[in-house]
Amino acid sequence: MLRLVLVSICACVLGAASAAAEELGPEQARAFVVGKLFAYTCFDGTAGTGRIYSDGSVVGTIRAPGQRVAHFAALPAGTIRVKGRAVCAHLAGLPIEPCFKVQKINHRSFRGSLAGLGFAYCDFYQRNPRLRLSLRHPAGSALATTVAKLRPSEE
Repeated sequence: MLRLVLVSICACVLGAASAAAEELGPEQARAFVVGKLFAYTCFDGTAGTGRIYSDGSVVGTIRAPGQRVAHFAALPAGTIRVKGRAVCAHLAGLPIEPCFKVQKINHRSFRGSLAGLGFAYCDFYQRNPRLRLSLRHPAGSALATTVAKLRPSEE
């Protein structure tokens, strides 16, 4: 089960193909993906959020198909590696290193698929967590109204 989750995370952190998409080489993919927060959905119903760091570590959440709760997941430095012209995932306990095809859909999204298995893909959409915080409490909400009514002390 843990191996399935790890493979799903890696497959979901680097997804599949679209007719109008631009295929990215490893260095282009690195520049487009590293350090940014992406939400993802996969062909099998797996979903979550994730961020790949420059050291190849991955941190995020994963919600398996049929589950309501997302689980935290972290993979160590060196998990995501460049091997020649491929982006691959090194997962302890797996006999192979799955490699991925990364295709840019637009300036905020990409698709990734397991090399040779185009049906096994995930779609990734860049998210800005700060924007989400500001949208949670729009002006006029109970929180904004409460904050506006606070006054400094008379001391």
